[in-house]
Amino acid sequence: MTLLLQISDPHFGTEQPPVVAALHRLANMLQPDLVVMSGDITQRARRAQFSAARAFVDTFGATPFIIVPGNHDIPLYNLFARIAHPYANHQRVFGDDLEPVFESAELLVIGVNTTRAYRRKDGEISVQQVERVVRRLDHATPRQLRVVVTHQPVAAARTNDLRNLLHGREHAIERWSEAGADLILGGHIHLPYVTPLHVAYKDLPHQIWAVQAGTALSSRVRGRVPNSVNVIDYDGSKTDAAGALRRAIVMRWDFSRASASFELNMQHELDLDSESSLKTPLATLL
Repeated sequence: MTLLLQISDPHFGTEQPPVVAALHRLANMLQPDLVVMSGDITQRARRAQFSAARAFVDTFGATPFIIVPGNHDIPLYNLFARIAHPYANHQRVFGDDLEPVFESAELLVIGVNTTRAYRRKDGEISVQQVERVVRRLDHATPRQLRVVVTHQPVAAARTNDLRNLLHGREHAIERWSEAGADLILGGHIHLPYVTPLHVAYKDLPHQIWAVQAGTALSSRVRGRVPNSVNVIDYDGSKTDAAGALRRAIVMRWDFSRASASFELNMQHELDLDSESSLKTPLATLL
């Protein structure tokens, strides 16, 4: 069994100490095999905010992380820095690689940088980035859960979020489905949900799901949606040579102010290779 913890949009600089402490307790209880941070690590891409994020990551010890930038991780008001070296503070604390990859016997997780210095909020993915992901997916094993991480979403659960969708997503979804991707993890809109992309895109050759996370730590919650994180439970040990029997459970954990802890809210069981999943509603709020 492999556990993946998805932390998105913590917006360090607006983090809430009781929520940070509760997330530490949850992580200590779950002991995830990998933590994914899907963008907007900071509120304004400042050195102190990235240092706070680095200190948070360090509390996980040897647990591996996949970290991709979000639009908030590029300077907004310092125009020279935004143009000349937009990722300098991010790379100072998290390293030069803005598109990291993690691989184990049961996981292949591929990060994609969908931010652009010339875009204030919107995300974009190039043909070259799409094909880079395809090349990595082509070498996945039948046992692995194949995950792509972006910041901006590739599917919307609500009409007013259509404007936030990733530019170039249609081509990316088609190519990644052909290459066997299972999940696309994202953030950006602070709204958690799971949606089967193979329902919205009828001719996809392989089932692929969008898994969106809310804001993990920030006071910038959306409406009545609390701080939340996603936990993905995957067991590939029973997978046969053709990749059958692969299943994942996506769990949403919400912060409860009453208990000052993260509590399991709901979960979705995804039968990754069965056509029965095609009957799932287009978008299900996690």
